[in-house]
Amino acid sequence: MKLEKYAPALFVLLWSTGFVVARYGTHDAGPFTFLAIRLILAAAALWVIAALTKAPKLERVHVAPTVVVGVCMHALYLGGVFFAVSQGLPSGVSALIAGLHPVLTSFVGHWVLKERLKPLQWCGIALGVVGVVAVLIDRRNAHSSGITALAITAMVVSIIGMASGTILQRAKGRAMPLLRGTSLQYVAASAVMFVLAITNEHWRFHSTVRVWFSLAWAVVVLSIAAVLIMMVLLSKHAAARVSSLFFLTPALSTIEGAVLFRERLGVLAILGLAVALCGVWLTMRTPESTTPLAK
Repeated sequence: MKLEKYAPALFVLLWSTGFVVARYGTHDAGPFTFLAIRLILAAAALWVIAALTKAPKLERVHVAPTVVVGVCMHALYLGGVFFAVSQGLPSGVSALIAGLHPVLTSFVGHWVLKERLKPLQWCGIALGVVGVVAVLIDRRNAHSSGITALAITAMVVSIIGMASGTILQRAKGRAMPLLRGTSLQYVAASAVMFVLAITNEHWRFHSTVRVWFSLAWAVVVLSIAAVLIMMVLLSKHAAARVSSLFFLTPALSTIEGAVLFRERLGVLAILGLAVALCGVWLTMRTPESTTPLAK
C-alpha cells in the first residue's frame, strides 16, 4: 500500500515538529501543565473517534501494559523533553539527545525480544549514532546555551522512558486496540502530568494565540496523527527498525530551529543528517529476522 510505504517518512516529518512545539508551548505555560492539557484533549478526541467508528474495545488483559506504556512513552518521554526545553535547551539539541534512544532500544530489544538484527542493520544503527554525534558537535561549536545538568538529566529520563515504552509496546501491546488503547495511554500519562503541573508549577497557563496554536498542533498532528502512525509501524516491524527513524529527527529539528528560531545550522549538521539518513535506510530496508514473541 502507498500509505504504508510513505508512513515512515511522514512519521519522521511530523515527529520532528514536536521539539519546535515544545519551545513555543512552554513560553506561555509550564511544560507539565501544557502536556496535561494536551494529553487529556488527545485522549478525549481518540475516544470519540473510536466510538463513532465502533473501533474494537479494550480488553482487561490489555489495560495494565497499556497504562505502563503510556506512562513511559508519553509521561516520561514528553515530560523530560518539554521540561528540558523549558530550561533553555535548544530544540535541535533536545531532539539530538532524544534521538539516542534507538541505541538503547536496539540493545534491549536484542536481548529481551530476541529480535535478531542483521549486520547491515547494526551498521545502519551505527551510522545513525555517527549522524547524531555530528549534529551534537555542530551545536557545541555554536556554543548553544541551556545545556545544563538539570536539562540533560531530564533528557536522560526521556530516553529511558521512550526506550522502555517502545520495548513493552512491541512485546505486550501489539494486540492492543489502536484507538482506545492509545487513548488510555494518554489518560495514564495525563494523570502524571496533572500531578506534576499542580505540585511543581501551580498550574501555570497563560491563554495566548501562541499557546493555543501549539496545543492544537500538538494534539492533532503529534498526539493523534504521528503517534498512531508509530503504533502501526510498531505492530508491523521490529522495535529497532521503528526506533531507527528517530535518528532523523535531530537534524530535521535543527533545520526547523534554524528557520524558525535562527539557530545556527552548520555544514557538520547537514553531513550528520545525510549520514543518519543512510543509517535509517540500511536499517529499514533490510528484511528483519525475529523469533516469535510469547503471547
